[in-house]
Amino acid sequence: MANKALATRQKMRLRVEPTPPLKPRNPFAGFAKARAAGSHDKPAASKRLEEKRALKKLPLVAEDD
Repeated sequence: MANKALATRQKMRLRVEPTPPLKPRNPFAGFAKARAAGSHDKPAASKRLEEKRALKKLPLVAEDD
């Protein structure tokens, strides 16, 4: 006798309303991840300068004849 307001054939149901679709994520983020971009290579000029500096730091060795 708890549900007097409901008819005999009527059952209590909880309605679940569909939620609105969520805002889509950034579509370009997936492409950037897929590329797997790594660190860039040093330019050839900077590599040459680094090698020149390394040569200047080496001690001079006399050749034996």
